[in-house]
Amino acid sequence: MFANLPGKVALITGSTSGIGLSVAKKLASQGVHIGLNGFAKPEEVTAIRKEIEGQFKVKTFYHGADLKEGPQVKSMVQETSKALGSVDILVNNAGIQYIESAVNFPEQKFNDIIAINLTAAFLTTKYALPQMLDKNWGRIINIASVHGLVASVNKCAYVAAKHGIVGLTKATALEVAKTGVTINAVCPGWVMTKLIETQIQQRADQYKISFEEAQIKLLEEKQPSVTPVQTEQLGDLITFLCSNSASQIKGSTYTMDGGWTAQ
Repeated sequence: MFANLPGKVALITGSTSGIGLSVAKKLASQGVHIGLNGFAKPEEVTAIRKEIEGQFKVKTFYHGADLKEGPQVKSMVQETSKALGSVDILVNNAGIQYIESAVNFPEQKFNDIIAINLTAAFLTTKYALPQMLDKNWGRIINIASVHGLVASVNKCAYVAAKHGIVGLTKATALEVAKTGVTINAVCPGWVMTKLIETQIQQRADQYKISFEEAQIKLLEEKQPSVTPVQTEQLGDLITFLCSNSASQIKGSTYTMDGGWTAQ
C-alpha cells in the first residue's frame, strides 16, 4: 500500500474492460475512489461498480461520455469531481483501432481515432489539471503504445494519435514541472485485450489458421518475448507512477513491450 494514495480519486477512461478495468481495480486496492468511463450495458456497469466497491471498500462513479464529443468529456470530469470530491489521478486509457492503408483509410474513421485516442486526452487534461494545480498534487498517466514510438503499416491514424499522446505528455509535463503534478506516458506492446484479440482473429481468418497460431505469429513479428503483456502488470506500473516515489518522474515514457522497441 502506497501511503499517499488512500482517499485519492482516479478518473480512468475506457475502464469498463481490459487495461482500464485492471488499472481501476489496482488503484482501488490502494484505497483510491474510482471514476469509471466506457461503453457497457447498464447491468454490466452496475456489476463492475458493485465488485469494486465490495472488494475494495471504495466509492465509484460512472459517466458514459462519448469521448468524441468535447462537451461530454468536460461534463465527465466535472461530474466525477462533484460525485467523488475531486479528480486527483487521471488515466487516459480509452482507444480504438482501425487497420487499412492510408489510401483506402475512411476519413471519418481517421477523425474518430484522433478524437478518442488523442483529443480526448487533451480535453481531460485541460479540465482536470486546474484542480490538481490548486492542490499542488496530481497524477496524469497517458496510455500511449509502442506505436507512440515506432510505426506499423496500415495503422496511420493509430500511430499518428499515439505519437501525439507522447508529445502531449512531454509538453504538458514541462508546463507543470515545478509543481506537485506529474504527467507521464506508458507504452505497452501487445496486451491481451479485446482490441488485440480482434486483430488476431482477423489474421486467423485471413490465413485460415487457429487463433492460437495467429497469436504466436503476431507476437513473433514484433515482441521478442513472444508473451503478451498482462493488464495487471500495467496496473502495477501505473500505480507506482501515482505514488510519492515517482514524484520526480515527469514527462517520461515507459515501455512495457517484451523487448519490441529494443530492436
